[in-house]
Amino acid sequence: MLATPLLVRPRRPVATYSIVARDADTGQLGVAVQSHWFNVGAVVPWAEAGIGAVATQSLADPSYGPLGLELMRAGHGAPEVLARLLAADDGRAVRQVAMVDARGRAAVHTGERCIGDAGHVVDEELGVSCQANLMSTATVWGAMLSSYKASLDAGSDLAERLMGALEAAEAEGGDLRGKQSAALVVVEGERTDRPWSGRLFDVRVEDHPDPLVELRRLVTLQRAYRHMNNGDAAIESERPDEAVDEYGEAIALAPDVVEVRFWAGISLATVGRHDAALRILRDVFDREPFWRDLLPKLVVSRLMPADDAEAILAATDGVAS
Repeated sequence: MLATPLLVRPRRPVATYSIVARDADTGQLGVAVQSHWFNVGAVVPWAEAGIGAVATQSLADPSYGPLGLELMRAGHGAPEVLARLLAADDGRAVRQVAMVDARGRAAVHTGERCIGDAGHVVDEELGVSCQANLMSTATVWGAMLSSYKASLDAGSDLAERLMGALEAAEAEGGDLRGKQSAALVVVEGERTDRPWSGRLFDVRVEDHPDPLVELRRLVTLQRAYRHMNNGDAAIESERPDEAVDEYGEAIALAPDVVEVRFWAGISLATVGRHDAALRILRDVFDREPFWRDLLPKLVVSRLMPADDAEAILAATDGVAS
């Protein structure tokens, strides 16, 4: 007979450092993770607007994510939810799980059989928990929390604080085996019946030699597209000045993404901001001439008035020749 019973649903360890947190000012909830494991974003991070955020790792049981959110959605606090799920889990000795709910109550568990160095630190006042397993040093999770606290004074948003915590973990030594994938999710603090609209950031790096560098690039790119969406909303609400500012922010964050410039220019043209639109579109057509060919198609799809398209084509004739 085995001296140690077999684990329930044995899995390979998703050796990981992660952070879950709630922003006290905005109510936003977030979770971020890096691991030497392919596609960590499909296993570890879970979050729902106005409900909570969960990180499930080590010999991870992904069910902690959806079950934890379901219980928090029913009104149970993160500490109670985690305790209930652990009590029902025969494999809790190899689990590492952290949760934070919409009221900022944080809870964390590091099983006694998680691979070392393993541990966690939770700040109940701030509503944040940092945890790690199979680390090169036992100072990783403390470095993450220190980075998170320092970024509060810098006035950064939750996504930036989560990103900084991951970078601090890596600077401290990170995973004993190296690095491979990463993910970051931030959701709104208010519940919504349109869950797609409550996800502010949702980015993954599945396999990369430097996943945090790539994750930061993607976070910046998602910021740019958020500004694009804000600009579109301003156009719909007949606030063209605000739209100009939002599109400008998007272009500044993603200067090499020509499509961002194109749609910003098209949107401004449709509300009569022709000078601003032409400045942007001349640059677009100079970089990638094929975008001019799209204008007549937009007219056919009734996404752009024919007069505006003709005026732009006439004003940019020869720009890309």
